[in-house]
Amino acid sequence: MNATTTRGALLAALACVLVGGSFTANSVLGDYPYAGGQFLRYALACLLLVPAAGKGAAGRVRALTLRQWARLALLTAVGMVGFNLAVIAAERTAEPAVPGVFVGCAPVAVAVLVPLMDGRRPQRVVLYGSLLVAVGAFTVQGWGRTDGTGIAFSVCALAGEVGFAVLAVPVLRPLGPRLLSATVCAVAALESAAVGLLVDGTGWLRRPDTVETAALLWQAVVVTVVGFVCWYMGMQRIGAERATLFSGLIPVAAACTAPLVGTGSYGPAQAAGSALVGLGVALGSGALRRAERRRAPRGRAFRGNGRPESRGIRVPEAPE
Repeated sequence: MNATTTRGALLAALACVLVGGSFTANSVLGDYPYAGGQFLRYALACLLLVPAAGKGAAGRVRALTLRQWARLALLTAVGMVGFNLAVIAAERTAEPAVPGVFVGCAPVAVAVLVPLMDGRRPQRVVLYGSLLVAVGAFTVQGWGRTDGTGIAFSVCALAGEVGFAVLAVPVLRPLGPRLLSATVCAVAALESAAVGLLVDGTGWLRRPDTVETAALLWQAVVVTVVGFVCWYMGMQRIGAERATLFSGLIPVAAACTAPLVGTGSYGPAQAAGSALVGLGVALGSGALRRAERRRAPRGRAFRGNGRPESRGIRVPEAPE
């Protein structure tokens, strides 16, 4: 990998690890109004991101077309607010592993959709790597109890995860990672407030207690501000297809942190799944092939006239 690709891979990996580790924060927000929590999270993240958006940010936002604003609104509705709602709804009748398995299939969907939207064929190596990542994510999480409703909402969660990557591609270039993150957080805060007023009425927002405040701060500052910027910077460098490969690290990070808070264990299945995810990422990102080329023996080099050139001895060519 060159320096740009390596940085992009590391940024995408960091973003997904932060999201996976945030599941422990979600577990303490079960009694807090969903829409109100999302509003606080995204509103605070937007306030923190605006100063980092850079010069000319206001002009770039004003230059967005109506179609681009509609895309941003759909991105936040599907990939942020809708995604979290779908996960919560799925877990009412299904064990958490079920939506996790569906979301783990996002790399496969993105590996197919993004090239088709660009008018090109999916890359086989990326598709094969995505399949390995999906199998690894399934191995890490396993399968759990569910019903038709749980599966339906899990499919909606998968659509939200795919939309979060695919819908951002056309607006990433004009806005850049930081301004895009700030803009989607602002739109998501407004949408969360609207959902809260419609669903929960006047009780959609309340003052969080100490534990809830810490969890919301973690989600806003670490997962959203740092995670979103890293994710879009990674996507900018390596593309949505390869960046989404790293979403397989989300269940891996969740499995690794679960024993720390006593909500799960890390055993042979999790280790095997983690290895499959790592192999899929290495294959799909091209790192595995580059490593193989570097390890390949040079052998004897032959010039155009068929004479060997080896052991550092340069054989002069015959004049033409």
